[in-house]
Amino acid sequence: MVQRYDRLKVIQRLDPERDFLEIYRLTVSYEFPWDITRALELALYRTYAVPSIGRLLDETAELTGRSQKRYDDTALLLDTVVEHGFDTEEGRTAVRRINQMHRSYDISNDDMRYVLCTFVVTPKRWLDEYGWRRLSDHELRAFAAYYRTLGVRMGIKDLPQSYEDFERTLDTYEREHFGWDEGARRVSDATLALMASWYPAPLAPLVRGASLALLDDSLLRAFRYQRPGPVARGLTRGALRLRARAVRLLPPRRKPHYARQNPEIKGYPDGYEIAALGTFPTPGVRGCPVPGHRRPSDVPVE
Repeated sequence: MVQRYDRLKVIQRLDPERDFLEIYRLTVSYEFPWDITRALELALYRTYAVPSIGRLLDETAELTGRSQKRYDDTALLLDTVVEHGFDTEEGRTAVRRINQMHRSYDISNDDMRYVLCTFVVTPKRWLDEYGWRRLSDHELRAFAAYYRTLGVRMGIKDLPQSYEDFERTLDTYEREHFGWDEGARRVSDATLALMASWYPAPLAPLVRGASLALLDDSLLRAFRYQRPGPVARGLTRGALRLRARAVRLLPPRRKPHYARQNPEIKGYPDGYEIAALGTFPTPGVRGCPVPGHRRPSDVPVE
């Protein structure tokens, strides 16, 4: 019988630089699958507050016009690498699709690096607040190594090396770039509406209110949302901390849980092909605001 902290003991016997994939997989699919899903949702949401990112997402209309598909495809592509690894056919196909999509748009290296930083830093901060335990130093080093590897496969330059580097890069970029953009606000509203749609309609205002209560002041200012009151914040955050205490008392998960098993993934009831996930933008028309870019099939990917 696996005890509550036995898997952490396994993680601490592994080398975070050599065994980062195994550590990351154990952490996200056994220890914290629900929390990591919520944290990565928040990580992607944070990026909208950088006007160059939020504006581009609004121009493509993917998150405002096809929110559920965009959510599904992003989660499935990222999680394919977690489940299968970087050097499998499935993992290479997922990274290739991610690269094909990104290279169809005019995205700066700095923005790409910032998005990668959110994937490392936001889960740690979420679990500090709402996890049944905090991440160990081994796990933080493995998270940094995992996303450093993903960054290399995506062609991102000047990558942070340690968790602390990722955190400094994120905080500096947000301090210098967070700001108002009308298109980014539309993307934010569409994302909040998507999350509310996962629950019965009468609960939609409550879900939106709880989502806003989880946002820090820098995000609220960037999107010009009214700051939730202390009661809303206290109830929302208190409920998540109560959940963490309950989870700590439960038996540990015996089977891995991946994003494809999440109830929020709704677009592929009959299954999916990794190579068909995501967008296939046509240069110069809706979906790709950058005329002259080549089709994804013509772009070198790795």
